[in-house]
Amino acid sequence: MIACHALQKYGGSIIQINELSHTGGIVMDVKSMIFGSARAQAKQSGAYKGSTQEWLPIVGIEDDVIITKDGRYIKIIEILPVNFYLKSYMEQQSIILSFSQYLKITPDNLQIHVRTQKADINAYEKRMWEYYDKESNERCMEMIADNIDMVRYLAVNEAVTHRFFIVIQLEEGMKTRSDDIADISARLYEEAQTARKYLDFCGLESIEWENPGEAVIALLYEIINKKTANNIKIPGSVSSMFSEVYEYEGGQEE
Repeated sequence: MIACHALQKYGGSIIQINELSHTGGIVMDVKSMIFGSARAQAKQSGAYKGSTQEWLPIVGIEDDVIITKDGRYIKIIEILPVNFYLKSYMEQQSIILSFSQYLKITPDNLQIHVRTQKADINAYEKRMWEYYDKESNERCMEMIADNIDMVRYLAVNEAVTHRFFIVIQLEEGMKTRSDDIADISARLYEEAQTARKYLDFCGLESIEWENPGEAVIALLYEIINKKTANNIKIPGSVSSMFSEVYEYEGGQEE
């Protein structure tokens, strides 16, 4: 529920993102994977008519498992990439072999998702302007201003950041002790650990989020609001933002 309120407060437009499925070479859409298809979905109780919460096909997030209105459970793993072409021939062959072994045991709907964003230079620019204000030499001030202009140009035209993700969901073949969210989360955690082990053989490190739930909410916010997210950042603590939304809706904190 926190995720729905958080995304409702910072609502925006949806972007189209492509994903790859290793089964049959089918090209799918990661937005459909996360937010569901156009088929009828269960109506979420407590959502205001016409609100983002009513439209958003997410019931909530437990730990880092996304629960959709059509009853799917999804887990996202962030991966740090390596430059394959800088590896030796033997290392490349080892990576290919390890990844091929993982593909033999992956879930049927393994998703590979790449996010590309323009570099965020706000912190750097702020620091440079602080240097500019403290500088007394006019020539040095000109050099700092030129540097800021150059960085701005690079950020707009050339500098981009890339983030890589693997997306898995609970499937019929994945046995769980019960339908309880704790057991489902534990089963997806096992799948994630298997993925991390094989990707580690490939030299790929997976990121262990310090706060998985808030990291997933921030990622969904960036996917839904690609342009807005460049200028308006989601607060570091989603819990505090939820409190603000709760107060705005007329609730009272205990």
